[in-house]
Amino acid sequence: MRLDDENESSNVEDRRGESGGGIGRGGLGIGGVVLALAASYFLGIDPSLILGLVSNTGSQSQPLATAHKPPANDEMAKFVSKVLGSTERTWSAVFSERGGTYQEPKLVLFSGSTPTACGTGQAAMGPFYCPSDRKVYIDLAFYRDLKERFHAPGEFAEAYVIAHEVGHHVQNLLGISAKVHNAQQRAAGNPAKANALSVRLELQADCFAGVWGYRADSMKHILEPGEIEQALTAASAIGDDRLQKQARGYAVPESFTHGSSEQRVRWFKRGMESGDMKQCDTFKAAAL
Repeated sequence: MRLDDENESSNVEDRRGESGGGIGRGGLGIGGVVLALAASYFLGIDPSLILGLVSNTGSQSQPLATAHKPPANDEMAKFVSKVLGSTERTWSAVFSERGGTYQEPKLVLFSGSTPTACGTGQAAMGPFYCPSDRKVYIDLAFYRDLKERFHAPGEFAEAYVIAHEVGHHVQNLLGISAKVHNAQQRAAGNPAKANALSVRLELQADCFAGVWGYRADSMKHILEPGEIEQALTAASAIGDDRLQKQARGYAVPESFTHGSSEQRVRWFKRGMESGDMKQCDTFKAAAL
């Protein structure tokens, strides 16, 4: 990726090296995290649904954690900071076109675990967004997994991960996440329906990531030849069907929470080819 001319974001917090395991006020403790991870592994339920990562809590209570800036010589931190800066510039323009003002999220770098306003964040959960504190959380060791476990190397694949989580922030700002959470609550007792809503939310975040990619490349020509395929490979590698087959040898579609590999690729491409948020309405789509 050509990011030499991209400004680094000032919204990156570095918590690496700190002892994790605290809990955000109003969040879940370690027991809730263990329950979420167990449900995710054995039942195929998205841990974020249990941890409340897709929620409509208006509380801005902050966890007890010290914020630091990443070291100037940390190349990976510099990379994600520039990617975040690119998303800020892109979404500020999009919101301005819509007559609104984009509110930038924070991006937190952590190792192992860290307190969040949604409970204790664990590296095992992968990158995630917490709507209660409007922060994206990532343990950069995930990028090693992306390359070695998921066989999806490349800078644009890594950038796609950040852009997807920022897509959830956009959904939060637009009130989409809150509507989905309320609909899931009304569907209590029907896990398949709740999961189906989660799939639509996740696929829209993939599409929003594509919108960022299209617009960022149009404005600053950040992509090298072949890099779009890197993001498509990453989207395919983390589809629910592929992950479930790797974990237990078969897939259970009604337990999907993020969408199949084919669906994730399709919706990312839709955003990447159009650059238009209006093309990302997964909730009105008859077929995903």
